Amino acid sequence: MKKLLLLVLLGSQWLASAQKSSIPVGEQFTYTASYNMAGLMTQLAQVTLSTEMVSTSTKNLLHLSCEAATYSKWDSFFKIRDSYESYVDPVSLKPSLYKRDIFEGGYTKKEKYLFQKDGKSIASTVLKKKKPETKATFAIKLGTQDIVSLIYKLRTIDFAHQTKQQITRFTAVFDEKELGVSVKYLGTERINAGVLGEKLCYKISIGAQTSALRGTDKNLIWLTADTQKVPGLIRFSIPVGTGQLLLTKMTKN
Repeated sequence: MKKLLLLVLLGSQWLASAQKSSIPVGEQFTYTASYNMAGLMTQLAQVTLSTEMVSTSTKNLLHLSCEAATYSKWDSFFKIRDSYESYVDPVSLKPSLYKRDIFEGGYTKKEKYLFQKDGKSIASTVLKKKKPETKATFAIKLGTQDIVSLIYKLRTIDFAHQTKQQITRFTAVFDEKELGVSVKYLGTERINAGVLGEKLCYKISIGAQTSALRGTDKNLIWLTADTQKVPGLIRFSIPVGTGQLLLTKMTKN
């Protein structure tokens, strides 16, 4: 009876943690990634975002994952198989562990970042193609996010009470470097949000201190203007061209 009671209590604690999560647990968003080729948007890959609750010996964490893969017909041209994962506090979305495993046109790289408890440093392990594994510890600012957790952090911003052009600033870590990231609110706009149909969305512009993104207000995300803030459409401008991600499938527990 005591064991049964203990299991019930543990189960209740797990459910309570899941219910308090600032991001829905068990959701999966699938996007068609298109790239502008000779003036035409060509569908090249699929990107999937998903969430699940996982338990360690001491706590529950929200597992955030992002998977990207080119469609098979494009693999001979430029094959992509990328995996990004973040394990975060379900409420604050503060990251504990970040993992990246990429294959892009034959280039490979694996990264693991262990965020230290004080929130001021990261222990990293990096393995690149044809290079020895490296380990290092580097300092970060308090509140620094990894790239995956930052995507979800955007969905916790109260855009309904922001004014147009208002900017929210973050710090993110990528390739063992900190990046300043700005999130500019551009108002609401009704758009085609893929599988969701026509939806009123919060339109936001993403800026970062990196050459990977180009243009002013050219990197945009449309989040549904409701409590879920589902990313329905993403447009990007990078040094080699422009493209977009359109929501084509959505499942929830």
